[in-house]
Formats: sequence, structure tokens, C-alpha cells
Amino acid sequence: MLEEYYADLVVIGSGPSGQKAAIQSAKLGKKVVMIEKDQYPGGACLNSGTIPSKSLREAIIDLTNFYRRSFYAKEKTRDKEISIKDLNYRLNCVLDQQREMFLKQFERNKIRLLSGSASFENMQQVNVTNAEGAITHKVTGEFFIIATGSKPRNPNNVPFDDKRVLDSTRLLSIEKLPKSMLVLGGGIIGSEYASFFAALGTKVTIIDKKEQMLPLLDKEIGLHLQNSLTDIGLEFLGKKEVKEIVQKNDQVVVKFKEGDTIEAETLLYALGRIANVDHLHIDRAGITVDEKGYIPVNALFQTCVPSIYAIGDVIGGPALASTSMEQGRLAARHAFGKKTHHFPSFYPIGIYTIPEISSCGYTEEALKELGFQYEVGRCYYYEIARNQITGNDPGMFKILFHRDTLEILGIHIIGRAATEVIHIGQVAMTFNAKVDYFIDQVFNYPTYAEGYRIAALNGYNKLVRN
Repeated sequence: MLEEYYADLVVIGSGPSGQKAAIQSAKLGKKVVMIEKDQYPGGACLNSGTIPSKSLREAIIDLTNFYRRSFYAKEKTRDKEISIKDLNYRLNCVLDQQREMFLKQFERNKIRLLSGSASFENMQQVNVTNAEGAITHKVTGEFFIIATGSKPRNPNNVPFDDKRVLDSTRLLSIEKLPKSMLVLGGGIIGSEYASFFAALGTKVTIIDKKEQMLPLLDKEIGLHLQNSLTDIGLEFLGKKEVKEIVQKNDQVVVKFKEGDTIEAETLLYALGRIANVDHLHIDRAGITVDEKGYIPVNALFQTCVPSIYAIGDVIGGPALASTSMEQGRLAARHAFGKKTHHFPSFYPIGIYTIPEISSCGYTEEALKELGFQYEVGRCYYYEIARNQITGNDPGMFKILFHRDTLEILGIHIIGRAATEVIHIGQVAMTFNAKVDYFIDQVFNYPTYAEGYRIAALNGYNKLVRN
């Protein structure tokens, strides 16, 4: 039976950006309808991206007793062989809890959740279609927010299946742990999963055309990561151009343009994601995508149609769950004429490799290019008592600051708890604290946060000596 609805705001997609847009609008007393095509709410972030991968990471660290390896021999830290079933148990527990929380939030805020695929009829109406292709709902709205996210890029010349040649979504459904794995792409997704499987004992090789993994990072931090991953058996092949990927004799074979080959039991293809716009029929609303397939928006997240906004991965970078949430909140407030601000240009980035990485501000390479007079303060994790207590894992704090004004220009952390303690530096930078702020404060002992004081002293003492 066809049903018709009116809403002040229609949100297409229930990922982080859509959730925050819907809840913010509901808090403003607006009638909100949210449309989700997948079986469960939460978008790719919850069902196949951020939450599953980070849950998998924690399960691997716990089940392998990863942080005990510096105290005990590796073979003594495992009580049994780890199976996919072991990993999925924890993953499914987290997913179930998150889904339940989202549904309660929607119910509490009186957000109507419709299941089906949305497509624009015109700039004031969308149709909701079920799996059989029948239109079940027609929804008219004053404002629309497109928050449909992204999906892994699947080129036609790559022989994807559900067993050996995988993308990041397919990887979550494998039935057994591979003995060897090739990871094509040394970006965030590829590096994260590569480190997970290396920690499990899989022989992992990352292949990339760049000379190092995660080229967006401060170069010193990136090299520190590669050294740490080498210690757990991961290999990186840089400056390699892939010619062909084929399956042969239960192996995946990668042929390079240079003429050599490499093979493994599985391959993870992690070379980018594309916006989910295929079935939206945005052209009916007068909207087109740019040359990269993303929806163009202005600084307030409006498309070329002022009543239709787009947020999150569907508009391109930075494509983080954290930034997408804020985009959703800001778009909703602007739509309904509430006080707002432009999206901040300063925010932390977290990368959940093993070891994890987080940073905010300039890299050292950027400061050199800009001609800044800067100094570097470092603290290695082996200098931190807390780290020795918990496992003596590799890591470092790196603080970049102006030599004359002492202004903090960038903070980069690699190692355990990096994504948590980065916020101390973020707050300090937001309030324009100088590097000596960390020197003059008392930190709990023993903590990872002490790394700020040690790094600040290291950098400041260089100025004193000079």
C-alpha cells in the first residue's frame, strides 16, 4: 500500500552525518523522516566501515594478547588459534548494541525511519522503493539532506569475488583467516586492515605506487609506522605499478608493469571509494556530480538547489565519521535558520593501524615548504613509564612549534592511545597555547599524556642551547 508523508526535513541515509542532521532537526522541533536502504540503520560506518574495522582491531589485540608480546615470548601469548568465529563474536556484539542505540535515539526524538531506496521525483519529493522495485512511500519535504555515504571502488578489470579478491566490505564476510594476503593500496583503509592481519600472523604485503605508506602523514611518523609494521612481519612494496590481477591455482597473482609478479592466498583491493549516488536520480532535482563523482556543495553544504543539502562521504573529503557528524549538525541548523558557523578547518585525524596514529596541524614537510622557522620536540614511547608498564610498544610524540613565538604548529602521535591523547594537544592549539604550556603543567604519573611534557622539554631545550 502506497503511503505519503510530509516532513520538514527528509534525510536520505542513516550514517553518522545523517543521524546528527536528523537528531539536530528533531531537537529544533521539526518533523523528520529518515530513509535507509539497508537492513540496519547506521550506514557504511556502522555496518561495513568504521565500527566493524575498529571492533575487529580490538578483538585482534585482545585475542592475540598483542600488548603482552614484549613481556612474554610470542608463542606464550596465545592460548589457541584464533578463528573468524572468535573475531565475529565481538564484532556482532558491538553492532547489535549500536543498532539498538540508534533505534532508541530515533524513537526518542520521534524520527520516522523508512526502509527502502530513495530517489528524487523532483526537488520537493522523493520516492521510496522496496527490494522488489515497488514504490512504497512518497515523501514531500521542505528541506532534504543527502547523506548516502560511499562504497569501495570496484573497477571492472579486477576479478572480485567473496573468497579471494576482496574489498573492505567483502573482507568482513570471509570464512577463514588467510595465510597470506596482498593489500593493494597503502592509504588509511589498506594500512589499517594490513596491520590487523599482520598481527594475526598472516603474511601481509602492501603494494602501492607511492614510495611510502600513508603519504598524507608527517614523513617521520609514516616511516616510524612502517618500521613498527615490519617488526610484526608486514612487508611494503612501494613505487609499484599494477598491470593485472588474476586468480590462478587457488592464489591471487598480481602482475606488475615492471614484469615481476607476486602472489598470495587473498587480495584486499583498497584503492579508493566512490560516492553512493547511483539510484538517487539527483538529476530530477536539478543536481549533478563533479568530475570525481561527488556532489558539489557550498561552505554551508547546500547543493545548487538551496533546499537540498549534501554531507559526509557523498561530497568527498575529509570523509571521516567525526567530520561528517559535524557537517550534519551544521547543515540542519542552517536549513532552519539557527545560529551556526562554517565547518572548522582544524580537527584531528585518527588512523587505527597497529600502532595507531593521530595528528592535527601542519606536518614538518608543509612547514618547510611554507618557509616557517620551526623547531621539533620529540618524546619516544620508551621514555614513558606508562608504556613500559603496559607493554613497551613502539611510538612517539612529535610537536612542531615556531622558534620565535613558541606557537604550536602541529602535533603528531604514533603509538598506543594516540587517538585519545591527541585531544589534549588539539585543545591547547585551539586556545593558542604556546609549547611551554606543556612544560609548566603537572601531568598524572604514569600516563601516556606525559609525552607532551617530555616532547615540549626536548624541543624547548634545543632553543635554550642555541
